[in-house]
Amino acid sequence: MAMDRFVRALIKWQAGGRPEPARTLPVAQVRDRYAAQAAHVRGGAARDAGIETKDQLIDGGDGEFGVRTYLPPTDRGRLVTYLHGGGWTVGDVDTHDPVCRRICAELGAIVVSVDYRRAPEHPHPGPLRDGIAASEWADRTFPGRHYVIAGDSAGGALAVGIAMHHRDHGGIGFAAQLLVYPPTDPELRSESADKYGSGYLSEVDDLRWYYDQYVPDPARRTDPEIDLLGADLRGLPPTVIGTAEFDPLHDEGVELAVRMAADGVEVHHVPAPGLVHGYLLMADIVPAAATATRNVLAAVEQMLASAPMTQ
Repeated sequence: MAMDRFVRALIKWQAGGRPEPARTLPVAQVRDRYAAQAAHVRGGAARDAGIETKDQLIDGGDGEFGVRTYLPPTDRGRLVTYLHGGGWTVGDVDTHDPVCRRICAELGAIVVSVDYRRAPEHPHPGPLRDGIAASEWADRTFPGRHYVIAGDSAGGALAVGIAMHHRDHGGIGFAAQLLVYPPTDPELRSESADKYGSGYLSEVDDLRWYYDQYVPDPARRTDPEIDLLGADLRGLPPTVIGTAEFDPLHDEGVELAVRMAADGVEVHHVPAPGLVHGYLLMADIVPAAATATRNVLAAVEQMLASAPMTQ
């Protein structure tokens, strides 16, 4: 399928500023630029949905970090803990605020968005530990709900790591898992990484830089929470995987879906034709991105329809 025309316009807008690659800049500058880009594509419609929010700090065991809780206008007994994208290095609860508002409104779910401590100041497994602590806090605070662990991009990988932790330690039994364009192979060996590695908003060389920030020790890149394609995926919750057609990580998401199915996990792959990595953040201004977002949430809705409450 041809690339969506609104996405082409975004790529043209970004290229017009002649941005320096993230890998050449100080981390603080990359964070500021990412926040500015997220603000550029943010609309205001989701803020009018009657959603209440609360920001607070929780204890991660070795320090505090933030969570933002979203309360839906119509509560349908769902709970979502959400891990934002941004290469484990950039992004926060503000950049992904519109995403969490959409999830809250469309699923009728309480959403706990995790402002996990980021690399390089907090490399692997720091953000994962914060995600685990946040998932446990949410479960204690809002018990007895259909509980979904979710995330996009780097947050999707964190979500899988959190689900693995609870599987292996007899913890939370999630009703479903939502992963949107997750990174699964730290070596970035797929055909899509080569084909769409430059000129499609997400640069594959920048993705390698993000891995360098998050997992500076190459020996740790075989950890199952990092190399998801080499992990034991058995016993994970029913999973929705969203991919974007023009994304360096497209083939990794498809392969994860295949391996999950082979390991006996119920999995629903939801493609997004014509779109690029990061489409969740574009849903306010790109109609096709809004449709793709509704599609992945509809797949989660279908899974929750017959799911048991969190055990």
